[in-house]
Amino acid sequence: MARYSYKAINGQGKTSKGLQEAANVIDLELRLKRNGLDLIRARVNEKKSSFRIRKIQRSDLITFFFNFDQLFRSGVPLLECLADLHDSMDDLQFRRIIADMIESIENGTTLSQATAQHPQAFNPIFVSLIHAGEESGRLPEVFEHLTASLKWQDEMHAQTRNMMIYPVFVGTVVIAITFFLMIYLVPQLVGFINGMGQEIPFQTRLLLATSGVFVNYWYVMLVLPVIMFTMFRLALKYRPGLQYHLDNIELHLWPTGPILRKIILARFANTFAMMYASGINILDCIANSRNLANNQVISRSLEQVALEIESGKNLTQSFQSTGMFPPLVIRMLKVGEATGNLDSALRNVSYFYDRDVKDSIKKIQVMIEPAMTVILGLLLGWVMLSVLSPIYDLISKVKV
Repeated sequence: MARYSYKAINGQGKTSKGLQEAANVIDLELRLKRNGLDLIRARVNEKKSSFRIRKIQRSDLITFFFNFDQLFRSGVPLLECLADLHDSMDDLQFRRIIADMIESIENGTTLSQATAQHPQAFNPIFVSLIHAGEESGRLPEVFEHLTASLKWQDEMHAQTRNMMIYPVFVGTVVIAITFFLMIYLVPQLVGFINGMGQEIPFQTRLLLATSGVFVNYWYVMLVLPVIMFTMFRLALKYRPGLQYHLDNIELHLWPTGPILRKIILARFANTFAMMYASGINILDCIANSRNLANNQVISRSLEQVALEIESGKNLTQSFQSTGMFPPLVIRMLKVGEATGNLDSALRNVSYFYDRDVKDSIKKIQVMIEPAMTVILGLLLGWVMLSVLSPIYDLISKVKV
């Protein structure tokens, strides 16, 4: 992103000068046209922009592909589609990307080549699908599939986020209450309990010792998680093999592991079906989808599938050997391979996992709420029991 000093002219022939940030001259010209100005000349100003590259949000990609599909089906030329999308986008970075794509296509590149220049918006799967759509003349169908797939991913992400909101909130409350009890409330009761002159029960001594740790080392408890997290990230960086074992633990950790596995495989099946239906061969589908898993265990399994297919095994046998897919899914793949409707079979796989994930998330939400309530109740019960036990012992020794 650069800052341009420009000279422009309006409809009445009046010239004006100014400064404007833009991705390139084409982007600058488009921006000025929206203000009723025609660019005369421009040069890059020495002062640089503080623009920071970030990943484009999924919601903006959904809007982009949906509107692109509608415009393209209506017969609007490619460059005019991009120009309209440029003017309708709210995200400034995405508008700069589209302006750069317009310039690239005007210079002779294809749409897929133009998208490949912007990995922060279009990942390799998008680029491969757009290239396949260009080769087959089915770009509108590709855009439709991409829109549907992104909407599905957005829905899955929302469900996962909603599953975590309640436990994170309740967990934060439990931690805050624990610090309040141990640092503020319990120390005020120490003098009262010691002044009773009674033998202090074990649970009360344990509570006082725990409170002492909180009072004397509260800063360690706050800093230690940060230090441990930093050390963990450094270990992952300098020991790449550790990530594989961590991913394996994530897939088997109850109760989130099975759900995570289903989410990854559902995303894989959905993307695989979309690419296969667009005319991409099976090996390229697997290669493009491998990084989508974001899990080294499943990525290596898919790599093994590709090797077995190359060695002569069919798709069903190759997937069955991974041990990742349940028998019902293997049966769907076998039927799809036999009938030639592999994309439909994979969509059924995606539907199967999608439904299963939704049911599993609902069950976990039902389990989490009472579990967190019980934890909070046990904590408060322990404090009350520890405080009231010496008082009860004292009262029981009082002679009537």
